[in-house]
Amino acid sequence: MHVTATSYLTVKALTKYIKRKFDADPHLRNVYVKGELSNVKIHTSGHIYFTIKDDQTRMPAVMFAAQARSLKFRPESGMNVLLQGDVNVYEGSGQYQLYAQVMQPDGIGELFVAFEQLKEKLAKEGLFHPSRKKQIPKYPQKIGVITASTGAAIRDIVTTLSRRYPLAEVIIFPALVQGAGAAPSIVKALKRAHSYPNLDVCIVGRGGGSIEDLWAFNEEIVAREIANSTIPIISAVGHETDTTIADFVSDLRAPTPTAAAELAVPNQLDLLERVSNRKSQMVSIVTAILSQERKRLNRVVSAYPLAYPERLYRPFVERLTRANEQLEKNGRAILQQKQQQLAQQTMRLTLQNPQRMVLQHQKNVISYEQRLQLAAQKNVQAKGRSFSNMIQLLEALNPLKIMDRGYSLTYQNDQVVKSIEEINPTQPLHIKLQDGVVIASIESINKQSKGESS
Repeated sequence: MHVTATSYLTVKALTKYIKRKFDADPHLRNVYVKGELSNVKIHTSGHIYFTIKDDQTRMPAVMFAAQARSLKFRPESGMNVLLQGDVNVYEGSGQYQLYAQVMQPDGIGELFVAFEQLKEKLAKEGLFHPSRKKQIPKYPQKIGVITASTGAAIRDIVTTLSRRYPLAEVIIFPALVQGAGAAPSIVKALKRAHSYPNLDVCIVGRGGGSIEDLWAFNEEIVAREIANSTIPIISAVGHETDTTIADFVSDLRAPTPTAAAELAVPNQLDLLERVSNRKSQMVSIVTAILSQERKRLNRVVSAYPLAYPERLYRPFVERLTRANEQLEKNGRAILQQKQQQLAQQTMRLTLQNPQRMVLQHQKNVISYEQRLQLAAQKNVQAKGRSFSNMIQLLEALNPLKIMDRGYSLTYQNDQVVKSIEEINPTQPLHIKLQDGVVIASIESINKQSKGESS
């Protein structure tokens, strides 16, 4: 068999052909499929990718964000669902998949699943914990009410508040409580209530209805706004058997709007009765106290000390007199001591008078001068005598003095000649006598031994 090159198809062309076959098949449009969800992945874009399977087969599927936004619940793996959509080929991978348009839980309602999922999510975050609950004030002055502006709920709340506690000011914050825009409207009313000055407590609710009618109070934005409220919130949604997410996050749940009003304020009749009882108790207590104190007063007045009051203060008068005498005695002793100290200080000041000290120092200077002059004279005389003695000693030791007895000194070249060994025969000799110097030439030198006379 001969095949030409043009007989071969590209993968893209073949995939497009198959896709057209799927598009042309009416049985693959608007199909209804039930099965179990698997590998559920919710993309950041809002698209939901998953696998729908039964006990024998599985099929890839996708639900785009435009359709996924209408879901009341969050799809999870293992959930049995009912799907409505189209089957077609995804050209990028060449595989067929289900493009879901509608998804509902199989066996239980969609709203119930959404309710349980949000309840579990907020519970894990701790928004239902009792520690977050704020105390409802006992005697509120300003009460906010968030509900529809018309209907039985607003009439029941206002009537009950006016009857039970007319002192409180009621501020209505109208909001849609049913329908598509109800949840944003409730959130907006809550924000207005927060901006209202000095609001003490706020009632949020509506009358009874189906789960669809009450669904606005199961929305996450409403639950979080109530949970973040700084004002105590009392929820009053539906009848006693109705339960919403708003009931779990509120600070107090009331079974009905009327019950919410009763929980928000005290009953003025109860207060009047309580005040009357307290008044009777106070009168009884005060009467008993007055009677007891009057008896005590009578006992005190008739007591012996008050009958003779002067005897009470007589010992104190005596103590005061003795204290005055002791005070005067001590004062005189202290005055005398201070006078003595003054006299001693005056004497010390007199002795330390600068003028007297100057005169004394002047006398000391004159005395020191006289002693210095006497010492100087004695020192000069002593030095004079010492000098004379030194002169006499020097004269006695002067070698020239021996010349007076006929001795002479012989020099050659300005050096004293002590031995013939030191004489240069060619140089003249200088012979110093008592009255002059003789210059002589050497004719001969005779050396003699020691001990030999000349």
